[in-house]
Amino acid sequence: MYTYSVFLMYIFAKIVFIMEIQKITIRGGYGKDGSKEAVESLELRAGDIISIVGPTGCGKTTLINDIELFANCNTPSGRQILINDLPIPEDFSLDPSQHPIALISQHTNFLSDLPVGEFLTIHARIRGAENIEAVVNETIEFANQLTGEAILRETGMTELSGGQTRSLLIGDAVVIGNSPIILLDEIENAGIHKTKALELLKKYDKLFVFVTHDPTIALLSDSRVIMKNGAMQKVVQSNPHERPAAEALRKMDDAILYFRGLIREGQELNESHLEKLNQH
Repeated sequence: MYTYSVFLMYIFAKIVFIMEIQKITIRGGYGKDGSKEAVESLELRAGDIISIVGPTGCGKTTLINDIELFANCNTPSGRQILINDLPIPEDFSLDPSQHPIALISQHTNFLSDLPVGEFLTIHARIRGAENIEAVVNETIEFANQLTGEAILRETGMTELSGGQTRSLLIGDAVVIGNSPIILLDEIENAGIHKTKALELLKKYDKLFVFVTHDPTIALLSDSRVIMKNGAMQKVVQSNPHERPAAEALRKMDDAILYFRGLIREGQELNESHLEKLNQH
């Protein structure tokens, strides 16, 4: 039987998730050496696209894990996550369907080999979607804009490639889950069309947080959090002076995708392909 205090905490959690999430605040904790983080507080709002950057082992994944877990000074980093300036009770997970965060990690193993269409239909029913067929179709269409080989409804979930899986899970989180906060861990490693992904995501009024080593994603984000030694060192806002570099990187990515497509089709490259690319 719940105690009265636990009951109040549960009601509080329900109120937080029913109301609109306007922002989350990350209150800094401590780095690996025990020193306080240089970034004492960071506010992230709906509609923002944020990148977390830094060398391997610097604490990027730990930061998004703190966000996903709603850390309340109870993780090794000592950080605290607030939603709309309020801490989240630990028992919010009593109702997982209300969880406002979707984490698309690098590890995507499925225990069941359901067909894609059935997998998405079950999730849509759990989420209480009004038009299940429409949201399933929209999810697959979303995913197929990010991946090279089209995802079919009949394909088993375990038959999907890494890139197809990540593309589908992103579409599922955005469309069916309708999660207001989406965390994406190194999606560039799965061969996803990065610039297309960013263009699509910007159409949705959600908070997207990327953990990335990719300079294109970092520069096309609204801001980037610089990590070192397990701590947030600084926050860099994207500015007009960076746009030429961002555009140059975008063109490089487009060139790589162009040549990748030719090679996958079995074509032998020649000067005409370079000329065609330069025309664009």
